[in-house]
Amino acid sequence: ATTARRLMAQGVTIFRPDTCVIDAEVTVGPDTVIEPYVQILGATHIGSDCLIRSYSVVQHSTVANNVTVRNGCILDHAEVGSGAILGPYAHLRPESKIGELAHVGNFCETKKVTLGRGSKANHLTYLGDAFIGAGVNVGAGVITCNYDGVHKHTTIIGDGVFVGSDTTLVAPVTLGDGAYIGAGSCI
Repeated sequence: ATTARRLMAQGVTIFRPDTCVIDAEVTVGPDTVIEPYVQILGATHIGSDCLIRSYSVVQHSTVANNVTVRNGCILDHAEVGSGAILGPYAHLRPESKIGELAHVGNFCETKKVTLGRGSKANHLTYLGDAFIGAGVNVGAGVITCNYDGVHKHTTIIGDGVFVGSDTTLVAPVTLGDGAYIGAGSCI
């Protein structure tokens, strides 16, 4: 409650602060709105003009300005660029770096991923051990198959790539700039 009061005095709006858990080392910029039942833990920094919707957990993460974190998202050791939109129910695992204006949507999971500026993975997607360029569209149900049972491998997706729904990308694999992958493909 002490941290919530400090943040509210600094221009943060916290609805029902008695329902939120906010650690002492957390910093939040002015004009950010935090809804009920949010947890913000550890060395987390959230920028200005953000919206953190109910039931989200943000820990040891950096969230830039103008970010929307929709309901039920989990961010753990993640970085989110300005103007990004997450969720609902997105899971950003450690080393997820989400670029400016990018979208990580419903039931998407990222781990050790760089998602470029304006790229989108909006539905039911797993992206692990991947470098994804700018302006990429990742269709529903796409997965990066990054583990062969012994080692982790990397997927590289260039700028402006379209990856059709229900595609499996078996790493190590590279999709060049502007590639178009049809739905249901295994690459």
